Amino acid sequence: MAGGKGRRAGIAVAVAALAATVASTSFGRPLARQGTTADPSTDKLAQVLARGTLVMATDPAYPPQSYLVKSAKRLGRTKCAANQLTGNQMAGYDADVSKLVANGLGLEPCFVTPTWSEMISGHWGNRWDIEFASVGILDDRMPRLFYTQPYSAVAERFFVRKGSPYKSVPQLSGRRLGGCGGCAAQEYIQRTLRMPGQKIRFLVDHATFVGYDVEANGLADVGRGRLDAFLCSVAVGAKAIQRGVPRRSLGGDQYLGVLSDAVDQFSGFSSAAFVARVNTIVWGLHRSGTLRRLSLHYFNFDFATRASQFDISRIGQHVR
Repeated sequence: MAGGKGRRAGIAVAVAALAATVASTSFGRPLARQGTTADPSTDKLAQVLARGTLVMATDPAYPPQSYLVKSAKRLGRTKCAANQLTGNQMAGYDADVSKLVANGLGLEPCFVTPTWSEMISGHWGNRWDIEFASVGILDDRMPRLFYTQPYSAVAERFFVRKGSPYKSVPQLSGRRLGGCGGCAAQEYIQRTLRMPGQKIRFLVDHATFVGYDVEANGLADVGRGRLDAFLCSVAVGAKAIQRGVPRRSLGGDQYLGVLSDAVDQFSGFSSAAFVARVNTIVWGLHRSGTLRRLSLHYFNFDFATRASQFDISRIGQHVR
């Protein structure tokens, strides 16, 4: 037991030091820094390399995946635009993974915080280059977004009040159920969810779906009696329970959320080289064990290994 605690402490120290290095004004040692002879006016990789920054979209209020560092001041020496956050102002698993990808490209990380619906809709108008916001790989998103190798894979479950009478997921049929609006949770409750490589078993029927932009609010509404249950990742549900929220999970995993960074298919730029370079960097972070260590640091659980086992080639995207 003591040895386990020691290992976790060592991981935490090592990962915190790594995150601090990546967030600093120094970009560290790039993992795969290479140039390109492509035209920055037509090629996304050439554009970001010429600019010197990687502009990334994420959620500023989704801990421990991503959150604003309240005490952090904007870096004095930065290439980030005035309406963008500098790397030290964002932290969390998603944010740290994105900073490592920027580091691998030899670029300064900059963040923007659009709405969830803006992120998953595509047609970003080149306001950002890539997003790291726990975006699941869903069939209906693939015509709008390009994906690389996933960096996290987290199961999703229903959470109910600790003293609720429900003993199985099918008992939630016909009930008032909450989840992230526009996410896999909504599609599952409405029985439309399609995910590559997974056969979904729908255990609830004729439920009323209530959508939330902030999942913590939905879990709170379960306690207030406004919802019968809330469907979210085990990471989000466990975090709420750790904070003292009187909830419990109901039944087992309903599906696996396979989370990847995403790139707009409608940027007007050729994205093939950019997506391929990011994919190489993410693979390197898996092989080095960095993503596993980051996951253990933020969640006390390894959400990275199953993501590394996902065969990204089977989703059949043709990146232009």
